[in-house]
Amino acid sequence: MSFLYKANPVRGAEWARHFAALAPDVPFHVWPDQPDPASVRHLATWVPPDDIAGTFPNLELVFSVGAGVDQFDFTKVPAHVPLVRMLEPHIAESMVEYVSLAVLALHRDLPRFLDQQRREVWKEIQITAAARRRVGVMGLGQLGQGVLERLKVFGFPLAGWNRSPRRIAGVDCYTGAEGLAAFLARTDILVCLLPLTPETRGILNASLFAALPAGAMLVNVGRGGHLVQDDLLAALDGGQIAAAMLDVAEPEPLPAGHPFWRHEKIILTPHIASMTHPETAVRFVLDTIARHRRGEPLPGLVDRARGY
Repeated sequence: MSFLYKANPVRGAEWARHFAALAPDVPFHVWPDQPDPASVRHLATWVPPDDIAGTFPNLELVFSVGAGVDQFDFTKVPAHVPLVRMLEPHIAESMVEYVSLAVLALHRDLPRFLDQQRREVWKEIQITAAARRRVGVMGLGQLGQGVLERLKVFGFPLAGWNRSPRRIAGVDCYTGAEGLAAFLARTDILVCLLPLTPETRGILNASLFAALPAGAMLVNVGRGGHLVQDDLLAALDGGQIAAAMLDVAEPEPLPAGHPFWRHEKIILTPHIASMTHPETAVRFVLDTIARHRRGEPLPGLVDRARGY
């Protein structure tokens, strides 16, 4: 009964080390090194093999090595095999750090100061008090709630928007299509932490930008597919959006010459907002395997009908 890891091989080596320490009786393999496919019971992957069912006929669990699962074609994961997204704590903590960084960078006009530095301009920009800068988070799962909790300390007025109702102390919560316009109208810095589904693809578009207050700013740490790139460029050039900090793109990496690379109102990072920590990831995986064998509910179990 083998465990197969198919993702970043450098991190795979770390997983192998922790597996050896925590579960020395479990044969662990890093793709493309493979055991007998019939012996593979558990697969951890970012981009899965094309034919999961045919390649691994005795598979019992599939893990995403990240918090998202939009890279999976659910029809290729056998219906009887649970698909589990990564819930290890360092994913949430690193995301909270990044979004705090991004919100503060936009709040304190960092894109404008970086542009001034490049142009050798020494010019003050009037500070806006945090109490007057309204932050709104789209997506109120584990990551979104963690972000909002951390941002409370800075004194921003906070709101959240979600597909299903949420109640969060100190946060104005909005729900569904009927609540979106009111949520956007009160948001000066918008943070996208949505899962990527057919319903949310392209949600960051011209009509959404127009519903924000003029001069609003954007943080996208969801997926590149949430953003209509040309609509953002038009909103930035027209002044409806003042600045953006983007950790995700479509495709990744962006091609040479793409306008995001050098746009003076965009800060771009290479999908590093959150990363799985190998040791706690392995502990999460081993705990989930044990729960599955005992017939207990699985944390991070993906609802395939909802897409996350």
